[in-house]
Amino acid sequence: MSVFHFQQFSVQQKQSGMKVCTDATLFGAMAPVAGGERVLDIGTGTGLLSLILAQMGVASVTAVELDPPAAAEAAFNFRSSPWSDRLHIVQADIKDYAEAAVDVFDLVICNPPFFQDHSKSPDKARRLARHNDSLPPEDLLAAVDGLLTPKGLFHLLLPMHAVEDFAALAQSRGLNLHCRTDIRGYTRNKPKVAALVFTREAGVLMRRTLTIYREERIYSRASRYYLSDLLLRFATVNE
Repeated sequence: MSVFHFQQFSVQQKQSGMKVCTDATLFGAMAPVAGGERVLDIGTGTGLLSLILAQMGVASVTAVELDPPAAAEAAFNFRSSPWSDRLHIVQADIKDYAEAAVDVFDLVICNPPFFQDHSKSPDKARRLARHNDSLPPEDLLAAVDGLLTPKGLFHLLLPMHAVEDFAALAQSRGLNLHCRTDIRGYTRNKPKVAALVFTREAGVLMRRTLTIYREERIYSRASRYYLSDLLLRFATVNE
């Protein structure tokens, strides 16, 4: 599907290596947004997360994307949305952007390339999007550390096998895991990914498990809570 339609916006996804999926959409909808935040979206791809956060009421989003075709596609999606004045695309390596940046952000969000040491796709765009060769954890954390406000939040999606090592590395840089949501498809499944929120302030870790479906093609109450304002299947219910 080259275009994915949501209730209030659409995502063209011909060029980006990572297409719209339930995990990414849910992750974006779970972002810790109160309204009015300045947001940095690292590795925006199609711009999906930026668009979701714009709908949620953030003040502005700066979306950084390394791959030129994906950045161009995100720019198109931004221009086509109701929030074009709040969405800004930067085609750059996040390391270079962080070195030159003068702005800091209340919220940094990232669905990073995390398939390190797995077999690689022959498609260059998909390979860039799915492997961390271009964005090792150390480089990601260094960028976040320099771009996050003192009371800012870092929202990250990781596969389960990467969570513990990343959290330990983040803590060594003064970013503490504040909230962890393990996400599974059904109650019979083990979680495959976790949505993580880091803060500079130390505190008690809040942890939970979120199940996407209660049965085949039927969303759970928890996932529906987050997705009901986004997915077209819920549009008639919300009218």
